[in-house]
Amino acid sequence: MTPATAAETLRTLALEAGFDVVRVTRADEPWDASDRLRQFVGEGRHGTMSWMAETLERRVHPNAMWPEAKSAVVVGLDYGPAHDPLEVLERKDEAAISVYAQNKDYHDLIKKRLKRFAGAFQRQTGHAVKVFVDTAPLMEKPLAAKSGLGWQGKHTNLVSRERGSWLFLGVMLTEAELEPDAPEDDHCGSCRACLDVCPTSAFPAPYQLDARRCISYLTIEHKGPIPNEFRAAMGNRIYGCDDCLAVCPWNKFATVSKEAAFHPRPELTGPKLAALAALDDKGFRDFFKGSPIKRIGRDRFVRNVLIALGNADDAGLAGIAAARLDDDSALVRGAAVWALSRLDPARFKAERMARTDEETDPDVQAEWAGEAA
Repeated sequence: MTPATAAETLRTLALEAGFDVVRVTRADEPWDASDRLRQFVGEGRHGTMSWMAETLERRVHPNAMWPEAKSAVVVGLDYGPAHDPLEVLERKDEAAISVYAQNKDYHDLIKKRLKRFAGAFQRQTGHAVKVFVDTAPLMEKPLAAKSGLGWQGKHTNLVSRERGSWLFLGVMLTEAELEPDAPEDDHCGSCRACLDVCPTSAFPAPYQLDARRCISYLTIEHKGPIPNEFRAAMGNRIYGCDDCLAVCPWNKFATVSKEAAFHPRPELTGPKLAALAALDDKGFRDFFKGSPIKRIGRDRFVRNVLIALGNADDAGLAGIAAARLDDDSALVRGAAVWALSRLDPARFKAERMARTDEETDPDVQAEWAGEAA
């Protein structure tokens, strides 16, 4: 198979599998992404994501995952929204959920298509393949940039001139030596919209991220109480944050997703915080069946909702927070204490007098005392 024929075959198979774009790069060349990742972990910017440190040496280069890999085939699938995802931030009694999580879990759909694509390629070429969709220790964004699919912007996410910021990625590694596409140049220029919009100042410098300050990390990966310094800045964001993606000027070329599985469920486009705060474990699992939100569990989710409730500036919601003061989860109780202190200070003081001696969890005690970190 000639390089031209191989390239055409790849594109045909990718489109047939349902992807919107495909690019190729070498998987066996040195790259500076290794040093960037080591610095990120070395400075502790991965926060409590211990798996990043534990899998660091497997993660720093594709050949650490598979020494025989010669080429990486990167595929992309548009998930662009038909609406402005930042509009909901103005409706403080509603929940802002990241665009990618407003319907089905993209991992399932992309992995199924990627396996179909890779299987067809293996049958036609005889070359071994392995597939990855961001749950494995492989750096998809640097590979996508190296393949020419886009570039990593100042917010560290991938940006495409043709497709903007809303792009799911998948990778197929193969032993086949395929003709690589040219990398894409950086087209951020002097723009710093993504850096300036960040509510928690999570970017120490352009092209650098401190995950410990990122709302996506805090609402999804962080398992303990939300640090006090970030709570007000979270606003009503309860799962992820789209701010740095949404303001990118290159989104003028973004494509609205054709996938019904990525179109938002009506009940997840600005759901009422009061209803979400009342979910018990079964209600949470039923409501988020098939959703990526399900993986963080009910307690972490309701913690996020209560922080948003505390930012709602509506004393009428104080009863919703008070109802969670006796929750079985200390994580939820602590967030409820903070929310109540913001919504109804007088009721908070009255409840504190009655409850301080009964609480045994030190984190919740710190919330009642106003000493939470």
